[in-house]
Amino acid sequence: MKNWSSAAFPISVLTVLAGLSFWLMHATSLDEEKGYGKDRHDPDYVINGMEIRKLNKGGELQYILTANEARHFPDDDSTEIDKPNLTYFSAKKPNLYMRSERAHLSADGEVVQLDEDVRIRRDPTPTRQALFGYMPDLTIHTDEETAQTDSPVAFLQGTSWLKGTGMHLDNKKQTFVLRSQATGSFESRKATAKP
Repeated sequence: MKNWSSAAFPISVLTVLAGLSFWLMHATSLDEEKGYGKDRHDPDYVINGMEIRKLNKGGELQYILTANEARHFPDDDSTEIDKPNLTYFSAKKPNLYMRSERAHLSADGEVVQLDEDVRIRRDPTPTRQALFGYMPDLTIHTDEETAQTDSPVAFLQGTSWLKGTGMHLDNKKQTFVLRSQATGSFESRKATAKP
């Protein structure tokens, strides 16, 4: 019986040491897996008063994207924007302005997702009044100068109006195409007032 009690103490000590070793290995490996927070969706920088200017191939200003604040996230390389304003410029066409309460900018900067109270305004021309558009969201492909939404949209131009669901906008061609449920009332530019 003396042999058993003398062997029990070293076995107990080895069991405790093995358990502590396993716990220490597990506890320290968790910190290594966490890394530097790259997998968390936390901003790595914040910009107040953001402004992005894009030039076309001819070196002329194509558009300006401004915002009150922008937050960049390293895990997906995306950017969230507060109070964005996107303005397209052209010497041959009226300027186009788009704004909303917030937006999401893709990693490559090619796609801007406007959300919450999206408003569009196209400057007047000598033959047409200014055009105003309203919708809850809009996805813009900045270099292609196109945008689309599947949501309800409404447009006003002078006394003319147009409503529908879903829209495709092409700024280069100066077109707005409603996808479904289009209704409206248009004032003819050639109509004359009756005496």
